[in-house]
Parts: sequence; structure tokens; C-alpha cells
Amino acid sequence: MENLISIITFVPLVAAAILALFLKGNDPAAQRNAKWLALIATTVTFLVSLFLLAGFTPSNTDFQLVEEHEWIFGLKYKVGVDGISILFVLLTTFLMPITILATWEVDTRVKEYMVAFLVLEGLMIGVFVALDLVLFYLFFEAGLIPMFLIIGIWGGKDRIYAAFKFFLYTFLGSVLMLVAMIAMYVDAGTTDIPTLLNHQFASETLNILGFHIVGGMQTLLWIAFFASFAVKMPMWPVHTWLPDAHVQAPTAGSVVLAAILLKMGGYGFLRFSLPMFPIASDQMSGFIFWLSAIAIVYTSLVALAQADMKKLIAYSSVAHMGYVTMGIFAANQQGIDGAIFQMLSHGFISGALFLCVGVIYDRMHTREIDAYGGLVNRMPAYALIFMFFTMANVGLPGTSGFVGEFLTLMGVFQVSTWTALFATSGVILSASYALWLYRRVVFGDLIKESLKTITDLTGREKLIFAPLVAMTLLLGVYPRLVTDIIGPSVGALISEYHASLPAVADAAQVASH
Repeated sequence: MENLISIITFVPLVAAAILALFLKGNDPAAQRNAKWLALIATTVTFLVSLFLLAGFTPSNTDFQLVEEHEWIFGLKYKVGVDGISILFVLLTTFLMPITILATWEVDTRVKEYMVAFLVLEGLMIGVFVALDLVLFYLFFEAGLIPMFLIIGIWGGKDRIYAAFKFFLYTFLGSVLMLVAMIAMYVDAGTTDIPTLLNHQFASETLNILGFHIVGGMQTLLWIAFFASFAVKMPMWPVHTWLPDAHVQAPTAGSVVLAAILLKMGGYGFLRFSLPMFPIASDQMSGFIFWLSAIAIVYTSLVALAQADMKKLIAYSSVAHMGYVTMGIFAANQQGIDGAIFQMLSHGFISGALFLCVGVIYDRMHTREIDAYGGLVNRMPAYALIFMFFTMANVGLPGTSGFVGEFLTLMGVFQVSTWTALFATSGVILSASYALWLYRRVVFGDLIKESLKTITDLTGREKLIFAPLVAMTLLLGVYPRLVTDIIGPSVGALISEYHASLPAVADAAQVASH
């Protein structure tokens, strides 16, 4: 099917425009129509994206289903997918109908709320399919706006502070990336990403104000992109915006933030840092390993000290993203396969955990751990679902959480034994904070009077969790569903990465003599 990627990208944006322009009023009927239109649009987008998967050939490592059109000022609208990006598109389209269903009880400015989520979906898909630097940057940055509004308008009591902190952190990091993109255009004469993947940026040592920059232009470009992607992940120590954003965001906002938006940082490392700046990536890999290992241990310990359920899960996300960055810069098949698998798995598991918090928050209007206890006595179905995703988050074999962590640690172990050993302690720490949270919320006697009338999961809530349970189990017992698709593209990326290291290094050595 022609223009399939554009259809997937723009269906949510068109639905948002219809909602904004043609749906009038704020009465219950109008609110109901807004919810149904958003649900239908996101469901249609997901169903169409299945055709994208059906028309994709994993053994072909080139970009597929490419669309290219003249745009403005000589720039091109160019989109396509490869084995690395296609599953992130599917993750986005899969989770958005679930997210809309999770917002069904919202009754404040419902039309605007749905418009924000529809626009956000279109922009997130755009990030994963863009094959032009300018197009990528526009999608990447524009996605900040709807999330800023979701946190700032529908968030908690400190929502304004959290929204501005989120926006400023992520925007300031991306300013350096914009400067780097301009430098890349000047050097290569194009903004076409497939062309840039085959362009060798200079790696001769530079002397700037008396400082010797080993790796030259590549290192400077790598640092600029790192500034943006590290904040987006987020990596320690630029992670401090995430707990505030999660705590203040509405439940659906937290789901999208954890499940999809954080993955843009990891995707950026795979699309730009590793293939375009291999010398710099190789030189900086040790730095990334230790930042990641510190993040895994430090944020896991911080999670143990939290009194707010959302904040605990937010710190858990930072720890799990540590495995991702380690796996990517291990630059071997197991490491990168594990990193991508971990990002996809984390999308299902962290999204479900935030939904679990949202279920009891909707009933009790508090996220304080001490406000709960003994919920298994009144909410057995909820206790079962919460237990399943708690164990998946810990990395229980048979769930997708185990596969991602195991592959990543295998990849890192081949490169840095000490980093792998240090990071493996995070598996024990994750069990500590996750089971500690579960025990205090679910087990024990039902003592608190306010909890004695709490109700179990509704049919709608069970429907929300069902596909997340199915995917977490399916990928846990049959990971080839993912690895068969990403494997050839990852293999090609690794081959080109390692092939470019001696070639570019020798060129730099000759130039220095």
C-alpha cells in the first residue's frame, strides 16, 4: 500500500483537527463523542500499522516503504522504517488506544485532552519514521508541546513546576542537537539520514583553546546529540525532571511518558550516535557504561526510599533505562538486541504499573504507600494483575522483563566484566523495591476504614490490562517475535560500526603524521 507510513502518522493528527474544529460544546454528549472519536482514531491507526508489519521484510536491512516528497525551502519530506524503528511505531500505535481507554473517566476539558493525546501520537510516530534531519528534529521537539500541556493542565497540584521543568530540561538539551545538525549539513551537504549514515565525519584530533579533542568533529557532534538523548532517556544525572513529571502527570500522561517518550532517547542513540559517530561512540563507551551502572544502583536505592508509588516507579524507569544505554554501547548483537527488547518490554510493563497506580488513585485520590494495605481482601483481581507486572518489572523468567535484561547483561559482559557485575546488582535491588511496594499496598490485614468499601477492577479496567498481560507473556516465552525482526538490521549496524572503526582510525593516524 502506497503512503502507508504517512497514513499511520497523520490519521491521529487529522482526527485531532476534526475534534478541535468541528466538535462544539462541553456537555456530556460532546465529551462522550470526543472520547469515542479519539478511541476510534487510535484503534484505526493501530490496525493500519499491522499492514506496515505485514509488508515489512526483516531480511532486508535497508529502509523500506520509503516515501519521499519535495517539501519547503529545498527540504524533503522523507519517511521509512527499518528493523530498528518499525517495532517502536507498533509499540506507539498499540499503546495509544489503551491510553485513551484509561482516560475514560476524565471530565475536565475532555475535547482538549483528547486532542493533545492524538497530536502526541502523530508526533511520536513521526520521530520513529523520519528519514530527514529537519523532519526528525521537528517531530522530536514538537512532541514536547502536547506533553507539556497534558502535565500543565491536567496534572497534580505542582503541575506547573513539573511541566516547565520537563520542558526546559528536554528543550535545552535539544538546542545542542540542532547546532550539531547544522554542522552535519554544512559538512555533508545533505540532511538525508540514509546518506548521512554512509558519510564519514572527520575524526582528526582538534585543538580548541588549548584543549585536544580526540575524535575531532565526531566527538563534538556525539556530545551534542548525547546532550539531547541523555535527557530524553533520561540518564543519570540528568534524570531529575522525570520523577516530578510522572508524579504530577495524569495517569495516561505517565503511561505515554514512560512507555514511549523515553524510548526516543534510546532510538536516537541507535539511529545517530552509533552509526554516524562510531569513533566517538567507541571512545565514550566506557563513560556510558559507568553512568549506566551508577544509574541502575543509585536510582534503585532512591526508589527504596520513596513514599509515593508513582515516584518509586519513575525511579525504577531510570534504572531500567540504564540497562538500555549499556546494551546499546556494548555494540554487539546481544547488547543491542537486549536494549531494543528492554525498551519494548519496558513500554508494556511500566505502562501497566502506572495504570495499576491509576486504578487505586481514581478510587482513593492518594498515591501515598502508607495510605494502603490489605487490598487483596477487597481487590483480588487487582492484586493478581499488580503482582504479575511487579514480577515482570523484577525480571521474572517467562516475562519479557527477563529477556531484555538477560540479553543486555550478556552483551555488556563480553565488553566489560566489571560493568556487568556492578549492573547485575540492580536485579536484586529491583526485587527489593518492587516487592516492598507490593507487600505494603496489597498484603496484610485490611485495617484502614477508608479501604473497606474499595471496589475491584471494572470490566473496562480488565480490558485495558488484558493486551498488556498478553504481550508481556508472549514476548517472555517467545522473544523471537522481536529478535527475528530487529536481528538483521542490528547485525548490519554492528558490522558497519566495527568496520568503520579501523578504517577511520587509520585515516586519522595518517592525517596526524
